[in-house]
Amino acid sequence: MQTYKIDNMTCGHCAGAVQKAILSVDPQATIKVDLGNREVSVETAAGPDAIGDALKASGYESHAL
Repeated sequence: MQTYKIDNMTCGHCAGAVQKAILSVDPQATIKVDLGNREVSVETAAGPDAIGDALKASGYESHAL
């Protein structure tokens, strides 16, 4: 399980965009969004660099927790 802090994920639209970015790297990923804490947990076969790059390309800076 990988967990990321995404400070600029502030609304439901942001959460959807984050999920879409992650699924573009691994369509089989299981994603749990905690909008209140601005965190996303991902169960994926993809590496953290690939997930981080996809989030950054979508406009969301992330920090692995």
